[in-house]
Order: sequence, then structure tokens, then C-alpha cells
Amino acid sequence: MNDRNSIKYPSQLVMDFLRFVAFVISKTVWFIKYKGIENIPPKSFGGFVISANHQTYIDPVWICLTMRRKIRFMAYDKAFSWGWIGRLISYLGAFPVSTDGGETIAAVKEALRSLRDGAVLAVFPEGAREFSDGQMFPFKTGAVQIAQQAGVPILPVTIRGGNRIWPRGQKYPRLFRRVEIIYHPILDLKPSALKKQALLEMWTETLRDVIASSLDPEDQQKQI
Repeated sequence: MNDRNSIKYPSQLVMDFLRFVAFVISKTVWFIKYKGIENIPPKSFGGFVISANHQTYIDPVWICLTMRRKIRFMAYDKAFSWGWIGRLISYLGAFPVSTDGGETIAAVKEALRSLRDGAVLAVFPEGAREFSDGQMFPFKTGAVQIAQQAGVPILPVTIRGGNRIWPRGQKYPRLFRRVEIIYHPILDLKPSALKKQALLEMWTETLRDVIASSLDPEDQQKQI
């Protein structure tokens, strides 16, 4: 008998087809390139959090194209009211989180449930897309907090070049620009004698520094 509370994931056959189509488009139109794929944990590893900078609407697709496994996304709550887009992202594993009041209790519970089910959870700590200058917004501590509560590590990912493709304030994506996805070594959030808030802030700053380290040199200067 099926558990009514179990998480429903999309068909693997459908996902394989969508991943193939998305890769062909991304390779042809944006010359997508991947580095550090060896840092992605294998399926036997279990759940973990992917945390990346946020430059375009396409980021969730790009960072997960290399992974053939169960994936959930924390997504902008208002996107679920955008007609077919809302239905599509819901089918693909997204669930809403409010950007007005930070991570809601319901979203955090769903995130923890997903990780304990062995899924990968994608989180963008900035909470909004960057502008064309590529300067990152301050990171919120939610990604680290969720990873700590679930007892899982974080896979930091840098998206480089997306700010020249579809930044905040631009209506449509530019074509024939280059984007690069860099996977960094896994961050194992080890216990510390620091107080809870200080520990959250320390790991969040570490995460931000790792992601910023692989930005374009001119964009790195803007992070200082």
C-alpha cells in the first residue's frame, strides 16, 4: 500500500528525455561547460544540499543536468502561479518558499523530508537573481541550517557567465554566450564549540567564499 505522504518524483524516463533536450540546447546556445564533476557524490552517498550563486532562471536546470537522481528545488513561491511554468516546476520537484519572510516552516519541513528520503536539494542562498554585474547578494543562512538539521553535507556550485545571459532586470535571455558550472569539493559541516548562530554565519561565509572563488576575475573584484 502506498504511503499518501510519500514524495512523488517525476518519471525517470521523462527526466532522462528532458535532461537530454536541455543539455543539447545549453551546449548549442550557451556553450555550457562543466568542471569538477568528480566532486558530485555518487547515488550511494544519499541526500545532500546543492548550494549555488543565482544568475539566471535556468540555474536549477544547469546545475542538475549532470545528476541522474532524485532532486528537489526550493523555488520562488510566486512562480507557482505562472500558468504552465508553475505546473512544470512543481512536476519536476520544486516546492515554494517565500522570499519575503525567509524560509517558512512548511518549506523547511519539506526540505528536511526530501533530504531524509535520499534526495538532492538545490538551494540558492542569495534568494534572488543577480544583476548583470555578477555581484552576489548577501547569503542567507537557510541552506546551512537545513543541511545541519538533516545531517548532510553541502555541494558548493559556482555559476559563471550566467549574469551575461539572463540577469535580473532583463526580460529575455541572450543567446550564444558562454556559461560554466563548477562543482567544488563537498563541505562537511563539522560540529564546533561556537554558538549556533555564530556557527551558521561561519559556514555561510565559508560557502560564499568557495562559490565566489571561481567567478570571472572581474566579477570577483566586485565581491570585495
